[in-house]
Amino acid sequence: MEDVIEIGKISSRGQIAIPSEIREKMGLEEGTKVLFLLENDTLLIKRINQQTFAQITKPLKEAAKISGLKEEDVPKIVQRFRGIKE
Repeated sequence: MEDVIEIGKISSRGQIAIPSEIREKMGLEEGTKVLFLLENDTLLIKRINQQTFAQITKPLKEAAKISGLKEEDVPKIVQRFRGIKE
């Protein structure tokens, strides 16, 4: 994504209108949730991609299926990585 620089203005109610070019490039529509991160004098606004748990875990389930990993294998793998002897 190319850099876009725009200037905005804060309303008396503390609201900021995000310039249309930026809204379009980021796919920001009414109701889109954003995250605000303040660090010193820098404010970062990031669009939040809302996904269901099923959408988030789908790639993990597919990888487990390909590898042949089963749910009952997980405790032993966790113990092995923690260095716990059975």
